[in-house]
Amino acid sequence: MRTATEHLLRELAPQVLGAVVRRYGDFSAAEDAVQEALLVASTSWARDGVPDNPRAWLIQVAARRVTDQLRSEIARRRRETTHFDETLDEQVVPALDSEHEPEKEDTLLLLFMCCHPALTRSSSIALTLRAVAGLTTAEIARAFLVPEATMAQRISRAKQLIKKSEVGFRMPTAAERDERLAAVLHVLYLIFNEGYAASSGESLSRLDLSSEAIRLARAVHRLLPRDPEAAGLLALMLLTDARRDARSGPDGELIPLDEQDRGRWNHQAIDEGVALVSAALTRGEVGAYQLQAAIAACHDEATSTESTDWPQILALYALLERLSDNPMLTLNRAVALAMVDGPRAALELLEPLGADPRLAEHHRLAAVRGHLYEKCGDYAAARAQYHFAAERTASTPERNYLMLKAARLRQLAH
Repeated sequence: MRTATEHLLRELAPQVLGAVVRRYGDFSAAEDAVQEALLVASTSWARDGVPDNPRAWLIQVAARRVTDQLRSEIARRRRETTHFDETLDEQVVPALDSEHEPEKEDTLLLLFMCCHPALTRSSSIALTLRAVAGLTTAEIARAFLVPEATMAQRISRAKQLIKKSEVGFRMPTAAERDERLAAVLHVLYLIFNEGYAASSGESLSRLDLSSEAIRLARAVHRLLPRDPEAAGLLALMLLTDARRDARSGPDGELIPLDEQDRGRWNHQAIDEGVALVSAALTRGEVGAYQLQAAIAACHDEATSTESTDWPQILALYALLERLSDNPMLTLNRAVALAMVDGPRAALELLEPLGADPRLAEHHRLAAVRGHLYEKCGDYAAARAQYHFAAERTASTPERNYLMLKAARLRQLAH
C-alpha cells in the first residue's frame, strides 16, 4: 500500500505544482507548499485512506499553505490584512478542479512555465528536472556532467532570478512556446535517459521516469503535431524503450545490446517509432532528436548485431557531432567505428577525450575503452579500464556488470 501511495504522490506532484504555480505565479512559494502537502498526504492517506480525488485534495492543502505564507508576509510588513484575508478565503483556497476551471494538463503547463525567459537554457532545464521530474540535485548534476555543488547553486540562482523577474509564471503565448520548445524537449530527453538507464541506485532503470517522459512527449507532439523534433524525440523514446524488457535479466542484471533477446523487444513500439521518425525526416530541417531516432531505428530493425547497418549509424553520428559539442556523441561514434574499421581505429578516436574535463573521469569512457581493448585482445588493459569504470559508476547493476567483465577476462588471461 505504501509503495502504491508513494507512486501516486510522485505522479501527482508535478500536476499539483503546475496548478498551484499557475494560480499564484510564485514558483518558490508553490514548491514549498506542495512539498508540505505531499508530507501531510503521506501520513494522512496511510491512516485514513486515499481520498476520492487525490489531486484536488493536494491542491487544496497546498493552496492553504500558500495562503498562510501570503498572510504571514503581509503581517510582517504591517499591512492591513482584514479585507485581503477575506478575498483569499473566497477566491484562492478552493481547489482548481471546479466546473469554472476544468482540469488541464498541468504537468505540461509546468514544463513550459519552467523554461522561463529570465533563465539561461541550462538553468531552466535544471529547474524543470527538479520541479517536474523530481530528480535529485545529484542526478541532475550527473546528467549535465558537472559537480553536485555547481548544480545546487545553479538551481538556487534560477529560483532567485525568477522571483526578481517581472515576467510571471503563466502559460506562454504561441510565439513564446516556440521559443521555449527546445528547452522543453531537452528536459524530456534527460528525464527519459535517467529513467531508462538510472545513473545511481540498485535498479537498472526507473520506469516511473521513462513512462512519464514518454507520456509528456506524446502530449507535446499532440500540441505541435507538425514539429519534426517533437516527433523525433517521441520516436527516439519509443525505439529505445522498446528494448527495455530485454535489457535486464531475471535478477536485474544488465544485458548489453549485442546479447539481448530481440524477440522480447516491443515491436509495436518499434513500428510506431519508425513511422514517426520516417515522417519527421521529410518535413524540413533535420535535428538531433530525429538523427538519434534514426540511429535507434537502425538498431531496432536489425535482426542481429552483425546485420546492423553500422556504416549508416556511423554516418548519422558524424552528422550529430556537427550539431552538438557533446563528447558522449564521440563516445558512441567510436563504438560504431569499431564495427566498421576495427577497435584500434576507435581507440584512436577516443584519445582526445582523455583530456576533455567533461568526460575524462567519466565511467562510460573507461567502459568503452575496456570494450575496445577486449576486442583487440589486450585483456590486461581491458580489465584495468573495466575496474576504473566500476569504481566511478553510481549504478549498482552497471558496477556488477563491469566487475563481471573484468573477472571473466582474468580467467581468459590464465
